[in-house]
Amino acid sequence: MAAQRNVAFSTEPWEFKAPFEITGYTFSVLQLLHVEISENGIAGRGEATGIYYLGETGDSILAQASSVRHALEHGVGRDELRRLLPPGGARNAIDCALWDLQAKLEDRSIWELTGIEPGEIRSANTIGIGTPAQMANTAKTLDSNLIKIKLNAVAPLERVTAVRKARPDAEIVVDINQGWTFEQLVALAPLFGELGVAMIEQPLPRGGDHVLENYASPVPLCADESCLNLGEFEQAARRYQMINIKLDKAGGLTEALELARMAQSRNIDLMVGNMGGTSLAMAPGFVVAQLCRFVDLDGALFLKRDRKNPMTYSGGVVSPPSAELWG
Repeated sequence: MAAQRNVAFSTEPWEFKAPFEITGYTFSVLQLLHVEISENGIAGRGEATGIYYLGETGDSILAQASSVRHALEHGVGRDELRRLLPPGGARNAIDCALWDLQAKLEDRSIWELTGIEPGEIRSANTIGIGTPAQMANTAKTLDSNLIKIKLNAVAPLERVTAVRKARPDAEIVVDINQGWTFEQLVALAPLFGELGVAMIEQPLPRGGDHVLENYASPVPLCADESCLNLGEFEQAARRYQMINIKLDKAGGLTEALELARMAQSRNIDLMVGNMGGTSLAMAPGFVVAQLCRFVDLDGALFLKRDRKNPMTYSGGVVSPPSAELWG
């Protein structure tokens, strides 16, 4: 029988350095769920933001996490957790805390637990929506040669053209966050291809992308909002050439790794992203990143502060998490 655990949940406000705009939303502060699960004096931690476009908030995922407190205190594991909670922010934070707890209790690294070999990771630097000139100026300040551009339906070609002119050296991917029509995609994809855009992420609204099943895009398309978890993979695989895995969507590292393996078996490319957060949220994503074509784990760079023992970013290269941080 598992030892009695102590379980602590809290929500924490983390402020952005500056407002960050994407299609339909501007973020100034994140309400993060922090989970700590202790056993025999050793604590594992996890963190989640939740899925904002599905209405998850810090308070809602705190309430959801609290509903399984008793089960966690009495030793429930990651597999049973997936039966108790649906995919989402609450399950993600708890799942990641359980991975961290296991690593520390067994004195084994997350790499030993998962069987994944760690390697150097290059993360995109993300540019939020602004004027073409503002976005070009931001591009000039970024030290990564992988740039992710947030776009909406307003002047997308002008914005990408400006960034490309400012950074002819960079590999560029774009993220529409459901902001286009199919007609816009058909018109813009060839032009983006000419500008050297390597991937277009979530151009159409979730639930409105069935038209992609008969569309051969000149630039690879990546599903984000249209593939939340394992249950949505088959449909997404018919419409997209790539899947963006986010731990908040999948409900934790456990399902994220299963989703990654499923995609690999079907020759679907992978990206790992984030819903925002500190280095504690980026750390489990770093594990998934080892399996991915593109990596977007720069969420902590947008915040005014970070956790102790943070991950570091230099020239787009992200350091692996230290054992003191997670895993």
